[in-house]
Amino acid sequence: MPKYSPQYYPQNNFSVEGKAHILLVEDERHLAESISKRLAEEGYSVDVAFDGEEAVSRGCSKKYHLIVLDILLPKKDGLQVLKELRQNKIQSMVIILTAKSTIEDRVEGLKAGADDYLPKPFAVAELLARIESLLRRQGIGNSPTLTVSDLELDIEKRRVRRASRDIQLTTKEFKLLEFLIRNKNRVLTRREIAEQVWGYTFDTGTNVVDVYIAYLRKAVDEGFPVRLIQTVRGVGFLLKEE
Repeated sequence: MPKYSPQYYPQNNFSVEGKAHILLVEDERHLAESISKRLAEEGYSVDVAFDGEEAVSRGCSKKYHLIVLDILLPKKDGLQVLKELRQNKIQSMVIILTAKSTIEDRVEGLKAGADDYLPKPFAVAELLARIESLLRRQGIGNSPTLTVSDLELDIEKRRVRRASRDIQLTTKEFKLLEFLIRNKNRVLTRREIAEQVWGYTFDTGTNVVDVYIAYLRKAVDEGFPVRLIQTVRGVGFLLKEE
């Protein structure tokens, strides 16, 4: 197996907004496109590899602060990719993203050198939160607090406040609010919300999005003079910053 010299690594290889470079390794093209688009919207610089051989080549020739790695890949599976990266002294943090979700699979991935493990189907909001958490260990990234007007959401402490009032949310409500805040002033369709918050295999024929939007409105907007969560008839919803 060829060795890759670390001399090719740029030492401060940040994007223009100061966020990290991420390598996404995913052979499902539609999924890869969706994830890379969301990462780019968050300000990350993203490269995509569609098979294991390309992943090893990219991972060993360029510095990535974090790698999102699928396991079931053509040419070379993800665990082999991870082992080769670690053998070549590549210290990029790695999140395994895969349909293989048994405890044995997780243990094998972590022993191979992964830093985190997220099974499919997954919510992109959770993936983003895990990425930010790992990057903060390296001193990379922005504040864990997201704000819109007088609304604050602390990702690390899982705490929500509006105008100094604490707001209690369920896990799913928290994820939904995080997704809305990250996309503030942007109209989101019901399908987009369902796929990003509930996962890519979510049945969008149900009205669960409307139900949870109603829960969130009651928690976040009720009793306040300005309503942040708005409905766009025939399209979807947005969280509007006044």
